[in-house]
Amino acid sequence: MALRNALLAALIDRESSGYDLAKEFSVSVANFWTATPQQLYRELEKMQAEGLLSARVVKQERRPDKRLFSVTAAGRAALGEFTRREPKSTTVRDELLVQVEALAYADVGCVQSSIRSRIESSSQRLAAYERSLADILGDRTDDEFLATGSRIGPYLTLHRGISFERENIAWGRRALDILARRYPDSAGG
Repeated sequence: MALRNALLAALIDRESSGYDLAKEFSVSVANFWTATPQQLYRELEKMQAEGLLSARVVKQERRPDKRLFSVTAAGRAALGEFTRREPKSTTVRDELLVQVEALAYADVGCVQSSIRSRIESSSQRLAAYERSLADILGDRTDDEFLATGSRIGPYLTLHRGISFERENIAWGRRALDILARRYPDSAGG
């Protein structure tokens, strides 16, 4: 999937500055797509040049002017075309799992430390996704939101991100438990 499709999806309901879009990516869209701010800005420029986005300049006091991007008709058509394609399957590429796979030749304490770090970062992302979901729901229950809410896509992607991070935490705790039993004298145990 190209970054442009993730940007089109993030901009489909409202205009946004590159800065605000980068913040949003780090909180909500990051559960299924990551990009650096520099990548975002480069892609926004290309998409505007290709007619997928339009931009308007907003003057600001005591700050540089900002550009607000919005999806054009061509951008909506491109996003529609993307949604009609069969998505490519996802392959896990995870350095931590390579470390675990090579455990026979690794420093067990270092691998345990890496797993603890993963649990911590997954816990932080989980909390952020849960806050985003609470913001989307407002004071509605899940059932009320599903009957009347307009942002079903973000609701569903946040649930996927929440499930993913919960699984990372559960796997990490299980892995630490197994390693502590298998290597009781390891420095990280």
